[in-house]
Amino acid sequence: MDEREFGRSGQHASVVGLGTWQLGADWGDVDDKEALAVLEAAAESGVTFFDTADVYGDGRSEATIATFVQSRPDLHVLVATKMGRRVDQVPENYVLDNFRAWNDRSRRNLGVDRIDLVQLHCPPTPVYSSDEVFDALDTLVEEERIAAYGVSVETCDEALTAIARPGVASVQIILNPFRMKPLQRVLPAAREAGVGIIARVPLASGLLSGKYTKDTVFAENDHRTFNRHGEAFDQGETFSGVDYVTGVEAAAEFSALAPEGVTPAQLALAWIVQQPGVTTVIPGARSPEQARANAAAGKLAPLSAETLAAISDLYDRRIKGQVEARW
Repeated sequence: MDEREFGRSGQHASVVGLGTWQLGADWGDVDDKEALAVLEAAAESGVTFFDTADVYGDGRSEATIATFVQSRPDLHVLVATKMGRRVDQVPENYVLDNFRAWNDRSRRNLGVDRIDLVQLHCPPTPVYSSDEVFDALDTLVEEERIAAYGVSVETCDEALTAIARPGVASVQIILNPFRMKPLQRVLPAAREAGVGIIARVPLASGLLSGKYTKDTVFAENDHRTFNRHGEAFDQGETFSGVDYVTGVEAAAEFSALAPEGVTPAQLALAWIVQQPGVTTVIPGARSPEQARANAAAGKLAPLSAETLAAISDLYDRRIKGQVEARW
C-alpha cells in the first residue's frame, strides 16, 4: 500500500490506516482476542498507521495496540493517540501539567518512552487560538515525550486555525462522501502548509457501508444509539451528523454507484484517498475481514470522473443542507 508523508514531521502513514475507537468502547462489546486479530489483519494488509486515544475504553485501546506492537517487532507502525477528554472541557484544563500527566499515562499504556504523534482530542474552540497551549506542546517535543503533535477538530474553522500554527504536524477531521466541506478550504490550506490530513469517520459510522436499514437496532452501549442527537458528545461524530433516516436513504443511492467488484465501504474510502491533501484515512474494523477489506480500498484504481460527479451530486441533493452550516 502507498504511504504518504506528514509534511512537517517527516513521518509516513499508509493511505488507509486503522481507527481503534471500536477496540476500546462505544461500539458495543469488544473481545480482546478479536481486537488483536483486527490489528494483525490490518498490519498484514499493509496498514502502517494506528489511531487511538486515551479515553477509548479508558486506555484499553492503547494497551491493546501495545500488546500487538510488542508481539511484532518486525513491523513498523506509526501510532497516534489523543489527549484532553479526561477532564471537564474548559480551556483552563489545557495546560502543561495536565499534558504531562496525560502523556505519562498514554506512554505507560502504549509501552513506549516517546509517542509518535499526539493529538489534542477535539478541545474547546478557544484552545486552538492559545499560544500557551502550543508552547506546552512544543515543550513535550523538547522533552522527547512525543515526536510530533497535531489536533483533532470538529469544524473547518478550527482546522484552519490549527493549520496556521507552525508546529502542527496533522489535523484530524471528519471527511467522507457525506461530509465534503473540508474540500473547500481545509485541504488546500493543509497542502500549502505541509500539514497532514487524517480523515476520520470515513464511513459515516457505517452508513456508507450500505448495510443498515431504517429498522436496524444498535446496542445500548453503541454511540449510534446513545449519541444519535448529540446527547453524549458532538453529534457530528455519529453518522457524520446526518439524520439517520436521510442517511440510510442516501446510502442506498451511494451503494448503487460502486463499480463492479467494489463494496460501498471501499468506494467511500477510495473517494477519500483520492482527495488531494489527504494523508491517511482511518476506518475502524470490528473483524479481521473488515480490516482486510478496508485496506484493499487503498490499492484500488482511481475512481472515474463519472463516479466522482455522481457522488458530488448525491451530496448536494441529499446531505449538504444538513451538515455544511454546522461543521
